[in-house]
Amino acid sequence: MGEKTISTDKLENIINVFGSLDENLKLIESELNVQVIDRNSELRICGDDEDIRRAEKVIDGLIVIAAKGETIDTQNVKYILNLVKDGHEGKLNEIYRDLICITAKGKPIKPKTLGQTRYTEAIRNNTVTLSIGPAGTGKTFLAVACAVAAFRAKSISRIILTRPAVEAGERLGFLPGDMQSKVDPYLRPLYDALFELMGVETYSKYLEKGNIEIAPLAYMRGRTLDDSFIILDEAQNTSREQMKMFLTRLGFGSKIVITGDITQIDLPPDKTSGLRDAMRILDDVKDIAICRLDTSDVVRHELVSRIVEAYDKKSAKRQTADKRK
Repeated sequence: MGEKTISTDKLENIINVFGSLDENLKLIESELNVQVIDRNSELRICGDDEDIRRAEKVIDGLIVIAAKGETIDTQNVKYILNLVKDGHEGKLNEIYRDLICITAKGKPIKPKTLGQTRYTEAIRNNTVTLSIGPAGTGKTFLAVACAVAAFRAKSISRIILTRPAVEAGERLGFLPGDMQSKVDPYLRPLYDALFELMGVETYSKYLEKGNIEIAPLAYMRGRTLDDSFIILDEAQNTSREQMKMFLTRLGFGSKIVITGDITQIDLPPDKTSGLRDAMRILDDVKDIAICRLDTSDVVRHELVSRIVEAYDKKSAKRQTADKRK
């Protein structure tokens, strides 16, 4: 058994680092099998030498995040714990490094994981970016945040958001109401992201002026989109033909971001996903980035990560059983 003492008298936001009622320290204790004692401006860590070393690195990581003005919750602690356990603690400074934009309520939007950081850098550095990952990894929200940032910087003049309305087979005529009310339910996540980032009034103003467009994928056919930031969401539900059609809408001064989750394809069994096809065809094309996010990048409720992992394990078992047959 060993012991390490850390002075805390000069640390700012110490309550943020430790958590309410020291909940962050308690989580570190349970995960790393150490005892952490906060007393008289000192933090004593007791346990095996390797566990002490890891606990110290986790606490150092929390201090780095707190110094950047982030509010620390158990999700932050668990993510840093996993980084340290995997030997990636040296990459901690990459997280929370880049501010993407500020929401209408003044909240800063930053990538929260290494995968998200690489994703936003890919968007910044490439004309076309494909992002593949499970629910909760921020694929759509971060893409919209990058679009809003580019719009505010006047590097593009329009934001265009689109999704395939595959749940209705793109045959929306049987639904009640006019065309806008028919497609709104399929586009609601895109509205929600823009409302949070821009505010409802600002969003409505730019929508009326034509600077923002949200429409089903079928509406993109036959157009060339210049000076635009174009996002295709739920791209796993596009056909090969739709994906090719969408990609060839790219005009001068534009960026395209394509997001999707290839584990949630709603197409008929005899249809090939356009996203799967594009990942294979475009893998080595210059100025196109393919980003793969995983459960470690999930930033929703921690249970979302466990749900995704459970489904992934079940799917892997089913594939193994199919191969044996």
